[in-house]
Amino acid sequence: MFDFVRKHNKIMQFLLFLLIFPSFVLFGIDGYNRFRQQGETVAKVDGQDIGQAEWDAAQKADADRLRAQMPTLDPKLLDSPEARYATLERLLRERVLKSAAVQSNLVVSDLRLARELQDNPSLKALRKPDGSLDMDRYKQLVGSQGMTPEMFEAQVRQDLQTRQVLTGLVSSGMVNAAVADVGLNAYFDTRELNVLQINTADFAAKQNPTDAELEQFYKEHTALFQAPEQADIEYLVLDLESLQKTVPVTDADLKTYYEQNAARLNGQEERRASHILIAVDKAASAAERAKAKAKATDLLAQLKQSPQRFAELAKLNSQDPGSAANGGDLDYFSRGAMVKPFEDAAFALKVGDLSEVVESEFGYHIIKLTDIKLPQARSFEAMKPELETAFRKQAAQTRFNDVGDVFLNGVFEQPDTFKALAERLQLVPRTARGLTRVPAAGTTGVLANPKFLNAIFSPESVEKKRNTQAIELAVGQLVSGRIVQYTPVRTLPLAEVKDKVRQQLNNQRGALLAKQKGQEELKTRQANPAAAVWPAALEVSREKRGSLPPAVVEAALRTDTAHLPTVLGVDLGERGYAVVRVNRQVPRASLSAEQTVQDRQQYAKWWATAEALAYYQLLQQRFKVQIKVPKPGPAVAPTGTEP
Repeated sequence: MFDFVRKHNKIMQFLLFLLIFPSFVLFGIDGYNRFRQQGETVAKVDGQDIGQAEWDAAQKADADRLRAQMPTLDPKLLDSPEARYATLERLLRERVLKSAAVQSNLVVSDLRLARELQDNPSLKALRKPDGSLDMDRYKQLVGSQGMTPEMFEAQVRQDLQTRQVLTGLVSSGMVNAAVADVGLNAYFDTRELNVLQINTADFAAKQNPTDAELEQFYKEHTALFQAPEQADIEYLVLDLESLQKTVPVTDADLKTYYEQNAARLNGQEERRASHILIAVDKAASAAERAKAKAKATDLLAQLKQSPQRFAELAKLNSQDPGSAANGGDLDYFSRGAMVKPFEDAAFALKVGDLSEVVESEFGYHIIKLTDIKLPQARSFEAMKPELETAFRKQAAQTRFNDVGDVFLNGVFEQPDTFKALAERLQLVPRTARGLTRVPAAGTTGVLANPKFLNAIFSPESVEKKRNTQAIELAVGQLVSGRIVQYTPVRTLPLAEVKDKVRQQLNNQRGALLAKQKGQEELKTRQANPAAAVWPAALEVSREKRGSLPPAVVEAALRTDTAHLPTVLGVDLGERGYAVVRVNRQVPRASLSAEQTVQDRQQYAKWWATAEALAYYQLLQQRFKVQIKVPKPGPAVAPTGTEP
């Protein structure tokens, strides 16, 4: 399969995931409704607001989920302006699809909901041997996400309801083979061409404008040389991380914590086993199951006579493709890793023992226990560093609940300083210089939070330079800030930006001269093609652009193949100009019948996805989607002590 299809297949799967399978909001429906009622409106869908607090909570939920899935992921990426904006777009998608589902009267039956819950992999692990759900563990699982079972099931139902909006479009996409071939051939159309690129930089470097010319350009383009409003600020953060540093810890505290948590911290017992699986479908007839069980029973009898033949018989008879070649070896596993009947049997054996025939949803197993790895009990001294970290986290959460109100009130008690409040709570005030309304690319944490920036740059804050109210940026994080020095939008003096003015003017002149030179070359080469000397020929397609500007590739591929070879010009704007000779169309390599089918199937997926995207855009218009916050872009980077 061609590389591009493989690459874009992943992209399309990702798009489908974003559009069709919205993530569950982990803080629960009650928390969701509560957050909706708080904070400034950041977007609207179908007349309903999405508030700043809802956005903040959803961002935290997304970050927590990604952090759990990819522990090594850079935390800065999770709290970047781009990541926050992506979360807002997800919230909009969920709200749009929900509105569309309601308007279309899409419903989810109790039977469909029950089937979804039955197949939920997280819930499968909670089932008892008789197949019933362990309700205590179920309540504990959903409770950890801030929900009751009823809330969780309502959310699953809502997710199923919104899936129906686009699933039909995506799953029913069909494209005629002839149409697919035309589209694919156009996409993989390859041309041989020569490119003479005339670059702006070559002409810009030769410019030497006078001071008078620089001053005139500066006056005519003052908008290019403005500094955005900026503020030097002081701010105070109350969060779990800062509180951890203030938690007093004694050896007595840690020993008590060790005694209470040693079993959990030391890890689980692991066992190593081999097995022989005689597979049978759980929907198979009684006769088929009896036949499979009889074969397993016969193998067990042979093993009891000759236990040393286990690996040999596993290679010959086991129908588990993952372990048969290794003599049935499954390596080490702990409780919860295997299906329950298998786990119960394996953890009841002694090293070297054989089990009886064990029935599971996969068929019939014969298990041999080969090793036991008991958790290594570590001493208090060995665990002391991690005990202290865990203890501080737990104590910080308790302290945050106790001192949150102190912070909320304290920022108003002395509105022009954080000194007394910081000393009272053992916090350290932080500073930042050159803060702007739009955070610079790469800025994270408090200084990138729109809610905090809106408060800092509010008219009252700018005018009075007093502490803002305590702002809850996320669960377990409060912040207040105060402007120390404010600088409004201003045009920078020529002396300060003279180098930038010179660069802008040189580039403008260079682009104009490059275009003139390119047009001259174009006329010359069109008039006398045989005398022209060209750089080496290249083969390009929409899949393989190389280092050429996209405009050059697109112009070459749009050229009528009935009039080749031909010479054309391509204006590259600020980059310059290109003169291109398109020599010939390069035939596409022949494909096998299997590759042709795969290509057509992939094209059908692309087509269905395009239809789904177009329909989603139509829904955005129908439900009057409005985003009231700017999309992240480049800005002046602030400097400060934000960690």
